[in-house]
Amino acid sequence: MDFTFTEEQQAAVEAARAVFSGVAPDTVPSPALTPGAVADDFDRTLWRKLADADLLSLPIAPEHGGAGLDPIALCLVLRESAKVLARVPLLESGAAALTLQRYGADELCAEALPRIAAGDLVVTVATAGRTGHEPAELAVDARQEGADWIFDGIQTAVPWAQTADRILLPAHTPEGHAVLALVPRTHPGVTLDDQVSTTGERLAEIRLDSVRLSTRETITAPAAWESLRNVLTTGTCALALGLGECVLAMTSDYTGKREQFGFPVATFQAVAVQAADRFIDLRAMEATLWQAAWRITTDADGPLPPAGDVAVAKIWASEGVRRVVQTAQHLHGGFGADTDYSLHRYHAWAKQLELSLGPAAAHEEALGDLLAAHPLR
Repeated sequence: MDFTFTEEQQAAVEAARAVFSGVAPDTVPSPALTPGAVADDFDRTLWRKLADADLLSLPIAPEHGGAGLDPIALCLVLRESAKVLARVPLLESGAAALTLQRYGADELCAEALPRIAAGDLVVTVATAGRTGHEPAELAVDARQEGADWIFDGIQTAVPWAQTADRILLPAHTPEGHAVLALVPRTHPGVTLDDQVSTTGERLAEIRLDSVRLSTRETITAPAAWESLRNVLTTGTCALALGLGECVLAMTSDYTGKREQFGFPVATFQAVAVQAADRFIDLRAMEATLWQAAWRITTDADGPLPPAGDVAVAKIWASEGVRRVVQTAQHLHGGFGADTDYSLHRYHAWAKQLELSLGPAAAHEEALGDLLAAHPLR
């Protein structure tokens, strides 16, 4: 078995590192220093650089101007983006593109995908439902009326919604089937109310009041919503891994230089053991991430559906990234809370990633349901 990444995937990583090398985490707006939202928009300058480097088009097929790569390549780039706290909707855009390409109407793909690849059409995704504690598709009602679809309901905590061009959101039909709607932000019947995330970024509560969309803008494939959710959850695990790796590297550097009693604190057994435990967390996060990314990429058979591997990856990502940043704060001492140092930014982002797409407990419950439905032999 060959576990190495392909040349194309490795090239994507190198391109991402080149782009993100120009981003300084210390300059990322801090939620501890800014009341309310840290900024009105995402980093448009960085977004343009990603587009120019063809990194927004990675998962898009060549006929639509992309590289035709897979979710694994997207996760590799997301991993690099989290190391510098890149303020761009890379995960949402990539997941939406993969879903539109696989399940969207040909006319919609021909219209939207080339613009997404070029960075000219920004698509975000709603995943939290009404409260964040219920299936997201149950928060919006969808019904057919002639050749159109009508949507009513609320989606909360939608990232980048105020400045994205389209919002891809789940809904449910009277028969209980999940559908996806690609809603223009300025569409009649759409109302956005400001919210703020743990990282200080702008979120929005989206209200849909008899929003009418054409069949072309509505995806009714039975597997579309689950596929989108799996990609988003796996991508969140990639972000958590990249952030955790950077935080552990910061901690290693600091404890290697900080001296106590004439010796670097990294030489103390209590410090070394804690750092080693966090290294083990990161390796478990990495192994489960690539297992999940491989399953959703290949649809390979397994004892459980791909959602099982995704749940395991998110359990490790949520628990692991929390432990990594907590240990980092502890080993940095008071310096870790200094707002002139970037660790507090990583801590806020880690908490956001821990809870995004469900905390560990939610995925443990989902995994239990899958095990009950698919007994292992």
